[in-house]
Amino acid sequence: MLEKFHACAARIGAVVVGKDLQVRQCLTCLIAGGHLLIEDVPGVGKTTLAHAIAISLGLPFRRIQFTSDLLPSDVIGVSVYERNSGQFQFHPGPIFSEVLLADEVNRASPKTQSALLEAMEENQVSIDGMSRPLPQPFFVIATQNPTHQIGTFPLPESQLDRFLMCITLGYPDHAAERALLSGEPRREMLKSLPPVARAADLLAAQAKARQVYCSPALLDYIQALLAHTRVSGDYSEGLSPRAGLALLSASRAWAWLDRRDHVIPEDVQNILVGVVGHRLRASTRDEGRALHGRELANLLLQSVPVP
Repeated sequence: MLEKFHACAARIGAVVVGKDLQVRQCLTCLIAGGHLLIEDVPGVGKTTLAHAIAISLGLPFRRIQFTSDLLPSDVIGVSVYERNSGQFQFHPGPIFSEVLLADEVNRASPKTQSALLEAMEENQVSIDGMSRPLPQPFFVIATQNPTHQIGTFPLPESQLDRFLMCITLGYPDHAAERALLSGEPRREMLKSLPPVARAADLLAAQAKARQVYCSPALLDYIQALLAHTRVSGDYSEGLSPRAGLALLSASRAWAWLDRRDHVIPEDVQNILVGVVGHRLRASTRDEGRALHGRELANLLLQSVPVP
């Protein structure tokens, strides 16, 4: 089973060239059972990466292009009165899919963004007084543009916290960009990309990852990281227990992909920036030191020694 996910990483890496670390982070997030946010400027391959992940894992997916006029019913679905039956019939929206690709999620209004909250947290949606379960597995892979760009609505902290990991792609290096310029169009490559795994394989991988052993000393390290954000004064707010659980589950998934049955401190360090970078804000006590969340996460790594 593990070899299937390494094969997935190789297939995705052939489409999104030069981004092996980011591909590994994406698979780690999904095996950990979390939702993924990909943040970067337009045109660097965010949507292509999301498509490649869904196709390689053999998961049915739907894509929503988020715009300022998108309504919550466009995401969740709507009940329509049927004259023949004299009853309202629910027509499910695209969220009823195993993978939802939410493209440019921060271009939608806050009201529409909030439509994702219950689905991401509870794996269900409530409409017309009824709770409707979502398929299993269910993942949101969202992309967003930098918040300083025109026409964006920053995601509130409550919604950012629903994403287990947030990654960036960055511009390709010289060799990767040359491969993009001289190679086959990425959209054509996606059409011929074969699925390597199935939904059952992903569910089994998640179960295996949950069984990866985490020693008391390793838990001490995670708790020390959480405690430092709460007492150091470098951060406006400390990391929540949910962030600690996200660190633990992502560390286990990373270790499993590394063919280990136990977590080591390097696993926590490898995934920490992706897990907590979008959860950290700089303290207002030093206005001249406005650090980005990823810089704050790296500062956290440097500040807390490995026990």
